[in-house]
Amino acid sequence: MALISCKNLWMAYENQVVVEDVSFEIQKGDYVCIVGENGSGKSTLLKGLLGLKTPKSGEITYGEGLKQDMIGYLPQQTVVQKDFPASVWEVVLSGCLNRRGWKPFYTAAERKIAQKNIEKLSIGNILKKSYRELSGGQQQRVLLARALCATEKLLLLDEPVTGLDPLATAELYGMIKQLNREGVTIVMVSHDLNCALHNADKILHMDTQVRFFGPAAEYEKSPLCRRFLGGDFHA
Repeated sequence: MALISCKNLWMAYENQVVVEDVSFEIQKGDYVCIVGENGSGKSTLLKGLLGLKTPKSGEITYGEGLKQDMIGYLPQQTVVQKDFPASVWEVVLSGCLNRRGWKPFYTAAERKIAQKNIEKLSIGNILKKSYRELSGGQQQRVLLARALCATEKLLLLDEPVTGLDPLATAELYGMIKQLNREGVTIVMVSHDLNCALHNADKILHMDTQVRFFGPAAEYEKSPLCRRFLGGDFHA
C-alpha cells in the first residue's frame, strides 16, 4: 500500500479552485519534488496532506501505519518566524509536541529524540543560542531537526532553501538527500527545477491539475520540462 494516496482531490483557496482533480500515490522511500508556477496549488496541496486544509472533495489516505500527526513539516519561513525568541534546544524539542499529547512535560524519551536529531543535523554547537540570532542556513537546520522530531517516516518541505546563500543551499539539500537515503520519505515544493531534477527521484508538476507525475529522468526529457526551464511554460 502507498504511504500517501490522493484520489480525485479538489481544493480551493478563497473560493478559487487551486487543486483540481488531482490523483497520485507516494511510496515509502520516495523523494518527490513538486514544481510549477506560482499559484499552481503546490503549497495548498501540502497543507491538504498535513490536514491543515480540508479538501472540497476527493480523498487522501495514508498507509504503512502513517497518521497526520506523524508527518514532519517545514513550512515557508515568515519574518515573524525568523525573529522567534526561543533557544535552539526549545525550538527543536517543540517538534515532539504531537507525540506528547496532553502530558504537561516532555519525557526523557522525547528529549532523547530531540538530541538525536540535533546530532544528525550537526547543530549541537549552537544549542543554547537564540534562534533569532542564527543565520538563515542555521535556522533551516534547526527547523529541519524540529520537523524530524515529529516523524521517522515522512517530511513535507515547502521551499526550504528560499533566501539561503549557495553554500547553505547545497548543505541543506545534502542533508535532505541523506535523510532520504536513511529511509525518510521526502515531499518537497521547490522553485528550483535544476536542483529538483538533481536531487529527487520523482517530479510532480502542478498547474492546478497534475501535468506530470513520474520519474525525474523522464520528466527531464519531456517538452513540459523544457518549456518550464526555458520560462516559456505556456507555449
